Amino acid sequence: MADSDRTVEHLDVAVVGAGLSGIGAGWYLQEKCPWASYAIFEGRESMGGTWDLFRYPGVRSDSDMYTLGYRFRPWDGGRTIAQGADILRYIEDTAAESGVDRRIRFGHRVVSADWSSTEARWHVVAERTDSGDVVDFTCGFLFGCTGYYRYDQGYLPEFAGIDQFEGTLVHPQDWPEDLDVTGKRVVVIGSGSTAITLVPALAPDAAHVTMLQRSPTYVAAVPADDPIHPWARRLLPERAAAGFTRWFHALFTQGFYQMSQRHPELVKRILRAGLRRQLPEGYDIDTHFKPRYNPWDQRFCIAPEGDLFKAISAGRVSVVTDTIERFTPGGIALSSGEKLPADVVVTATGLQLLFLGGARVSVDGTDVDLATRMTYKGMMLEGVPNLAFSVGYTNASWTLRCDLICDYVCRLLGHMHRSGLRQCTAVNEDGSVVAQSLLTLSSGYVRRSAHLFPKQGSKFPWQVHQSYLRDYRSMKLRGVEDRAMVFSNPPRAGASADVPAVTAASQLAAPLPS
Repeated sequence: MADSDRTVEHLDVAVVGAGLSGIGAGWYLQEKCPWASYAIFEGRESMGGTWDLFRYPGVRSDSDMYTLGYRFRPWDGGRTIAQGADILRYIEDTAAESGVDRRIRFGHRVVSADWSSTEARWHVVAERTDSGDVVDFTCGFLFGCTGYYRYDQGYLPEFAGIDQFEGTLVHPQDWPEDLDVTGKRVVVIGSGSTAITLVPALAPDAAHVTMLQRSPTYVAAVPADDPIHPWARRLLPERAAAGFTRWFHALFTQGFYQMSQRHPELVKRILRAGLRRQLPEGYDIDTHFKPRYNPWDQRFCIAPEGDLFKAISAGRVSVVTDTIERFTPGGIALSSGEKLPADVVVTATGLQLLFLGGARVSVDGTDVDLATRMTYKGMMLEGVPNLAFSVGYTNASWTLRCDLICDYVCRLLGHMHRSGLRQCTAVNEDGSVVAQSLLTLSSGYVRRSAHLFPKQGSKFPWQVHQSYLRDYRSMKLRGVEDRAMVFSNPPRAGASADVPAVTAASQLAAPLPS
C-alpha cells in the first residue's frame, strides 16, 4: 500500500511525556475535556519520568509533598520529604486509579512535529525505541510534558586523568543496581541537591564519604514530617485540610523566596545560625557552607532532619572545598596539593537540559528556532499555534505550576471546542517588550543551556513570574481571551483563500475536528 493510502491516526490532544506532568495532564484532559481524544507518548518503557529514572541511594523530593503532589489527589504518604520510590508509586497509583495509564504509549519518542495551517493540525513523527520504526499521527493540539532534563545523559566535565582512575566511577543518573560501597572510601563530586542527598545516604555503609565541592551551596535542615497537616486534619474535613496544607506550604515557600530576594543578608544570618546549631563547635562554616551568591540565586538545598550535618558531626562525612587538578589511579589530586584517596568516585556534577525532549518543531514546513521565541505565560511559544508545554517552578514545587498550566490548557481547549475555533496562537504586537532569559537561576546547568531555550519577555503576558500567587491570578482567575492570544479558523485545504479567520467573538458551535 502506498504511503498516501495509509490511515493516519488523529487525536484531539497528544501529550508528550508520562512523568509527573504528563500523568497530571491526562487527568485534567479526562476531567475537564471529556470530549477530547488523547494519548500520552512516552519515550521510555515506564512512567514516572525523573522519579523512575533516578535510582541512586537516598533519592527523594527536595520540595514538600503537599505541593509536589497533585491538587486533585492530595499526598497522603505521611512524610513531607518523600523517598523517590514512594513518589513513583504515588504517580503510578494516580495513573491507575484514573485510567490515565491506559492512554500511555510506551517506547514512543516524539522526534518532530510540523504544524499545517491549512489543516489546523500537527503532523507528528514518533520513533519506536524498541524497533526504530516510525509512527506518524496528527493532533489538533500538542502538549509537551517532558520537563527540561535530558534523560539519556548527565553532565560530566572534562577532568584531567579521569581514564587513569582505577576505582569505580559512576554518575548518579546511571547508578548501577549492583554497586556496593560497604567499607569503601567514597568521594562525591558536587554540592547540589543530588550530592546533598547522596552523601548522608552512602555514609552508613562506606568507610568514609568526602563531599568534594568547588564552591558551597545553601543548605538548611528541615523536618521530614509535616507539623501542619495533622493539626489541619483535626480541625477540618480531609479535603479542606489537604487544601489548607497545600496553600500553607506554597505561601510559606513563596514568602521565604521573597524575603531572600529583598533581605538576603537577614536570610544569610538566619541560615548561618541554623548551621551553628547543627554542626560541631568550631566547624569552618565560612569555607564549606558560605556560598558566593545570595540565597535563591541558585536552587536551595535541604537536609531532612539535618541528615548531612549529623553525618558530618559523627565523623562519617567530610566536606572539602577545592578544585580538581587531575584524577590519579588511586583517587583525586586537588589544586591545593591535597590528595583524596578513593575507591568510588560519584560525579554528581549536574544535569543537561533539553527543551521539549529535543523534538524538532516546524510550522508549515519551516523549522522554528525555539531560542528566538518568547513564551506566553510561560507555557506557549510566540507564533507557534496549538502548542503548550508544562514547566514548573525553580523556587517552589514543580507541580504547583504544572497544575495551573494543565487547567489553563483545558480551558483553552474548551473555549475553542465551544466556539468552533481550530487555532490559537500567541502573538506579540508590543514592540516595547524586550526578550530576556527564560531560566533565571545562576546554577551551572542553567548557564550551560539557557541560550538554547525560548525567552521570556519584559512585560505580561510574556514575563515568567516565579510566583504561584501571580500565576494563580493570571491563569486561574482570568479568562483565556486577551490581546496576545489570537483565535482563528484557518481556511481548510481546498477552500477559498477569501474565507475569513473566525475570531473568539464569533462563538460558533462546532467541535474541534477529530
